[in-house]
Amino acid sequence: MDDKQGSEKLHNAVADPSRRDFIALSVAAGLAAATGSTFAAQPVVEADVTIKTPDGTCDAAFIHPQTGSHPGVLIWTDAFGLRPAMRDIGKRIAAEGYSVLIPNPFYRIAKAPVFDSASSFNFQNEADMAKLRPLMASVSAPGVAEKDAVAYIAFLDAQSQVNKAKKIGTQGYCMGGPLVVKTAAALPDRVGAGASFHGGGLVTDKPDSPHLLAPKIKARMYFGIASNDDQRQPDAKDKLRAAFAAAKVPAEIEVYPAKHGWCVPDMPVDNGVPIYSRPEAEKAWSKLVALYKAALA
Repeated sequence: MDDKQGSEKLHNAVADPSRRDFIALSVAAGLAAATGSTFAAQPVVEADVTIKTPDGTCDAAFIHPQTGSHPGVLIWTDAFGLRPAMRDIGKRIAAEGYSVLIPNPFYRIAKAPVFDSASSFNFQNEADMAKLRPLMASVSAPGVAEKDAVAYIAFLDAQSQVNKAKKIGTQGYCMGGPLVVKTAAALPDRVGAGASFHGGGLVTDKPDSPHLLAPKIKARMYFGIASNDDQRQPDAKDKLRAAFAAAKVPAEIEVYPAKHGWCVPDMPVDNGVPIYSRPEAEKAWSKLVALYKAALA
């Protein structure tokens, strides 16, 4: 991103001058190796950017194909935030032909990466959990995700690499699942597709439960649910399905034979068994790509 390009991108965002010139060109073979997959990809450009929000300045990664203007995609990370594994996911979807923003959801507390990898995290360790709770609380408070989403999508719409004639897509993992729903509800005329993978807290007994936002959403939605999440809350999928059907919003809801977190390669081992499941992650990826191709065309 050169100085001229940077000067054209000051609507709700400024390029980080200390890091703006760090640009990575990823060829298809290298990107496939990084993500453990094979797919037809185009070279992508990655840059670190900053985004002005009502609450401060958010650091983020902006990744897009090397040439052209493409539909925008907003990625909401899991509870471990913006880190190499999430950047790899962003590069992969960018290589499919999208201009992708991955914000640091915890910018109010710390710059990314807060965690370099999820692999060393221990959910049974109270010290680890004590570090995680305030981070998650900083983005899950009422109204926070919505105002962040407005700023993030304004950033995307200010970029020459984003085709504003196309709808925006948004995808989220774990805590990012409900943030996808909130984003789609907050910007119904701009967001055309939303995908939640092993989203947590999509259906609660509170009046602000994300599934109750269905009547505000115009996007086509996809929900991939982990088997252990379904076991803990077997009625959630039914309530999700009923809410979106009543709102006449197209939504596909699917339970995967995989654990919570199965889509993210750097997830820790759980009781000696890897959480990440490549076969199920690849199935989820194919669903995501199909959703975007149908809804963001």
